Amino acid sequence: MNTLTQEQINEIRNSVNIVDVISSYVSLTPKGKNYFGICPFHDDSNPSMSVSPERQIYKCFSCGATGTVFKFIMDFENVSFKEAVQKVANLGGIKVNLGKVKTAKTYPNLHQIYDLSLKFYTNNINTPQGKKAKEYLKNRDVDESIIKEFQIGLSLENDRDLAKILLSKFKPEDVLESGLVKKNEYGYFDLFYNRIMFPLYDLNGEVVAYSGRIYDRKDNSKYINTRETPIFKKGELLYNYHRAKEPARQKNQIIVVEGFMAAIRTYINGLPNVVATMGTAVTNTQAHLIKRLAKDVIICFDGDEAGAKGTLSFIDELISLGVNPKVVRLEDGLDPDDYIRQKGKDAFISKINHPQSSLEFKLSYLKKDKNLGNSVDKASYIKEVIAEINKIDDDILREITISKVADEANIDKDFLKSHLTEKPKKEIETKVTQNIIKNKYEKAEAALVYHMLKSSEVIKMYDRKVTYMPKAEYRLLAREISEFYKKNGYINEADFLDYIEYDPDIMETIKKINQNNYSEKYTNEEIEDYINVIKDYNINSEVKRLTKKMDAETDPLKQAAIAQKIIDLRKGE
Repeated sequence: MNTLTQEQINEIRNSVNIVDVISSYVSLTPKGKNYFGICPFHDDSNPSMSVSPERQIYKCFSCGATGTVFKFIMDFENVSFKEAVQKVANLGGIKVNLGKVKTAKTYPNLHQIYDLSLKFYTNNINTPQGKKAKEYLKNRDVDESIIKEFQIGLSLENDRDLAKILLSKFKPEDVLESGLVKKNEYGYFDLFYNRIMFPLYDLNGEVVAYSGRIYDRKDNSKYINTRETPIFKKGELLYNYHRAKEPARQKNQIIVVEGFMAAIRTYINGLPNVVATMGTAVTNTQAHLIKRLAKDVIICFDGDEAGAKGTLSFIDELISLGVNPKVVRLEDGLDPDDYIRQKGKDAFISKINHPQSSLEFKLSYLKKDKNLGNSVDKASYIKEVIAEINKIDDDILREITISKVADEANIDKDFLKSHLTEKPKKEIETKVTQNIIKNKYEKAEAALVYHMLKSSEVIKMYDRKVTYMPKAEYRLLAREISEFYKKNGYINEADFLDYIEYDPDIMETIKKINQNNYSEKYTNEEIEDYINVIKDYNINSEVKRLTKKMDAETDPLKQAAIAQKIIDLRKGE
């Protein structure tokens, strides 16, 4: 980012209190000079993230995540460094306009193909050929403003139109990889034709796929979707995420529905804090995204049996991440789109404002279609309820549920308790892969670089005494730290992290180092030891190389010269 100087970036960072910003995302508790909270960047059940207002950085002692307020926003909101700087500037009241951010794309050709396809489809719906499609949408209460907001388009009856345009501008292999065009013995043809086109977006709001709906004919497939491609992974995205994330955080509530039409209908009826899954099977990745958006999660899947089963599995996925969601069930098997259209906006908002707890939903679902006056049904119900109560960690909620079920099923509380699994004392488990460094040579490199991040004296010792760091990852990081110091005349971890703009490779190395929890205190003797271990490694590596070269050499004089080099190296040890 060349538009701001390091001093300006520092000023923006210093305009806010890192504790205030991070505590607006996760709960923090003061402990000594620092604040601690649950790390949102791994499955954490123990407050392992420390936030230092003095040093202006956060650090997770478990997964190694670290950075300034910019990095936290980058990772939590899935935005670029530039976007994070702009957001912090807005929070700090500093006027700066960094312009529209263009996200770096791993597959630029595919994104360009989708950009062009979007122009093609949205133009089609505004031509005379789109009149019938617009009438269909109008009858479903989708007006011009919604068409424009959600970039709804139209694929035409000719199934070669888009293929012809794309093949004139892009390589055939890229066009086929996009999933928009197929090929058979007769040539290239469009996947979508004569369908209303609903764009599907990635987390940044880029169109990466489509769902096409029939509107004037019968077809075995009411909807067809783009297959998964390098830029479209259905299980990693949430529809409307890019629009919903800000209102969700402001309200600290996220509504999760099933399908893009449900999200569109909910969004335009005064509930912009809504995202949609593409089906009821919710992945762990999607659950993590939802957890980051807001503490209050409301699941409002379709009112049919599939929606109920999907809600059950989604609840368990969220609970495993420490989120206890609420549930809204719609009567008559309706989805939010049909419910709002049939019963009105106010009726739906009232539903959202009066959700049931996930446990209430589970008990209600388990009791459905069971006659508790029938001993077989009753026994089945109690067994299923026991399995659910065993999942409850909260002692008070556990006791309340036991009492409620005992009264409802007319059984003795003690009998019910006797069939429960005794809850062991909860041990804090951190679900993260630990990169504990055991190799003494790598440990020396990692420790040296760790102290370089915090001490100019260690940087000077490195510059004077270390000629070569064996591992590329530490070599790169050490070089960047040294360059920062030479350029600025000081070292500050927060400034350095912002200076490198959180280069992914360098950040992975820093995370790895942080997982080893080195002490911030050091002695010069310790640093000398690390340097000597690194020198020892380099000497041994060179001796091995020369020995191999000597063994391959047939000239006795050259062998003797190599042998002398080996002797000289060993003397230098």
